[in-house]
Amino acid sequence: MRRNPPSIRSEHALNAALVAHLRAESAPPTGPEDYALGEWQLHTHPDLMSRLRELSLDEPLRAAYGVPVVAPDGVVAAVALGMDVLLLRLPVPPVGLKAQKPVASLADHGWHAVDAWQSDLRTLEGDHRLMTAIQDAVTHTRSLVA
Repeated sequence: MRRNPPSIRSEHALNAALVAHLRAESAPPTGPEDYALGEWQLHTHPDLMSRLRELSLDEPLRAAYGVPVVAPDGVVAAVALGMDVLLLRLPVPPVGLKAQKPVASLADHGWHAVDAWQSDLRTLEGDHRLMTAIQDAVTHTRSLVA
C-alpha cells in the first residue's frame, strides 16, 4: 500500500539532523505488499500514523523517508516513529507527558520523545495534552523559521 503525501524541505538547516537520522534508517519497499509512504518503506505503525493525523488537528501530514511528520512550511515540528513514539521539536521537554527514550542523534537538536498513547492518563486528558504539545511544537517551529 503506497501513500504519497507532500514531502518536507530536506535542504532546510532546521531539518538537517532529522533528515540525516531518517535517511540512515530508511529503505525502499522490498515488494508490493510492503506498506510505503512516498518512495520509502513505512517505518511507523499505521495506527500511529492515524494517531498523529488526529492529534495534529488542522496541520496536514507530510512524508520524510518513510515516516509521517507535521511540517508547517516544510520544516518538521512533530514525527511519528515506530509503534508509540512522537518526537516533538520544543525548547524544553513537554510537561505532564510520559517521556520515551530519547533518540540519541536528535536529543541535542531540540527533539523530545514522548509516548504517543499516554496510557497513564485518561483518554481525553492524554489526547488534550498531546494535542497541546504538538501545537506548541508547530508554534515553536514556525518561530524558528520566521
